[in-house]
Amino acid sequence: MTFAKVIREAQKTTADGIDEQLMELQKELLQKANNKEAYDEIADQIFKLREQREKCTVDTAARDAQIARINELQDFIKQQRTDLVEFNEALVKRWLKQITVWEDHFTVELKSGLKIDIEG
Repeated sequence: MTFAKVIREAQKTTADGIDEQLMELQKELLQKANNKEAYDEIADQIFKLREQREKCTVDTAARDAQIARINELQDFIKQQRTDLVEFNEALVKRWLKQITVWEDHFTVELKSGLKIDIEG
């Protein structure tokens, strides 16, 4: 199973769970409305779940974008020679977003979003 598939499956379960809760609460809300019962609490839960669902959708888009960047980098790496013996500017530009220099270490951030701390 690929990383992308694992990430998507974990996200799908969360989104499906929220959708299922929303459906149940909406049914309950309709029943209470038909019986003229107070349903503010259920309505509040529905609004909160809808906000969670929206955030979940945004998170999914961000994960998909990150997966696409990782896949692009993997494809680029596969196309490169394996006998790298000198600095390759194209490779660095393709991978590296930034390097932050701290007093006691460096933080290397790749374009995929991965951050690596290196003791200096």
